[in-house]
Amino acid sequence: MEKKIAILGSTGSIGRQTLEVVEALGKGYRVVALTANNNDSLLAEQIRRFKPDLAVLTGAEAAARLVHNVAGTGCAVQQGKEGQLQAATWPTADLVVLAQVGFSGFAPLVAALKEGKRVALANKESLVIGGSILKGMGLLDREKILPVDSEHSAIWQCLGNAGPEEVARVYLTASGGPFFGWNKESLHAVTPAQALKHPNWQMGNKITIDSATMMNKGLEVIEAKWLFNLDLEQIDVIIHRQSIIHSMVEYIDGSIIAQLGEPDMRLPIQQALTHPVRVKSPVKNLNPFDKRLDFYPPDRDNFPCLDLAYRAAYLDGTMPAVLNGANEVAVEEFIGNRIGFTAIPEVIRAVMDRHTIIDNPGIDDVVDADQWSRRKAVEIIDAQTGRMS
Repeated sequence: MEKKIAILGSTGSIGRQTLEVVEALGKGYRVVALTANNNDSLLAEQIRRFKPDLAVLTGAEAAARLVHNVAGTGCAVQQGKEGQLQAATWPTADLVVLAQVGFSGFAPLVAALKEGKRVALANKESLVIGGSILKGMGLLDREKILPVDSEHSAIWQCLGNAGPEEVARVYLTASGGPFFGWNKESLHAVTPAQALKHPNWQMGNKITIDSATMMNKGLEVIEAKWLFNLDLEQIDVIIHRQSIIHSMVEYIDGSIIAQLGEPDMRLPIQQALTHPVRVKSPVKNLNPFDKRLDFYPPDRDNFPCLDLAYRAAYLDGTMPAVLNGANEVAVEEFIGNRIGFTAIPEVIRAVMDRHTIIDNPGIDDVVDADQWSRRKAVEIIDAQTGRMS
């Protein structure tokens, strides 16, 4: 029986790799909807290749160009947030791959889950920002949310049907990024070009910078809390430079189960697409005889973003949304050479220190907190750099 797939964020790194996986899987898998931000030229190529029923772009001008470029293909073109929600709830879609970056993925996730869709989730920010809201809505269902992040996919596979009461802790593995072992003085001089060179993974710019600061692992801690119904005390981070073990689960009886594989995002993507069965993958098999496995504790002094994320998770309420919003602004400013690498956690901490938490927030509270944090981050950066907004 053919599995029909909608991919939100198809022109990004995860979206493109998802299409590679679909193509490799061949018969039995069909793309029915694609969405992107404003990359209409690449989306047009994807439409001609995969022949979806629906395509969506954020901007009106990009959507208008797309209409012209794909005329005669039979693909309907929509635009804006409403179009993204339409793709997330597309009637024929059996699985929605949520590969959008940042806060923009939250509303489509809610819409897809409310519609009863299975979601292959590659957008950790949605659970960071709105995990408590989704839990309150009864939408955090392990049968409906299939994690695509390599670490959470590993935990998902190691857990099977085990409940949180059987888990002593989970170990989220981290590569340590390109600056493992660097001291604060060296980190002050880091350039965006250096930070964008990840030692093991090919990823988008934002997540690559987050990996370099360790914020990505902090966001993954919060994501794991909601995905697997764990207490924060059950979640540890461990540096594993080789990125061969993608995460481990330690059970209360002392057993530790790990998932290993080559550091290739096509593996967790395929696992989500083919679940509950496994099929042959285009990724080469891991050769355990030419690998070594090393483990280190994270350097929390020189990479404080990890502890900022734990702090936000413990405080909960609207604080995780503030953490995420401030981080997105700080990363963008760093990539643009407007602040230094070590200023990223400083900006985030300053924004968090100024926030008055709203407990048990609704969606509007989270949206307001996100927008407030972005404005406040810009204000703080302007004050530090002497820039006029």
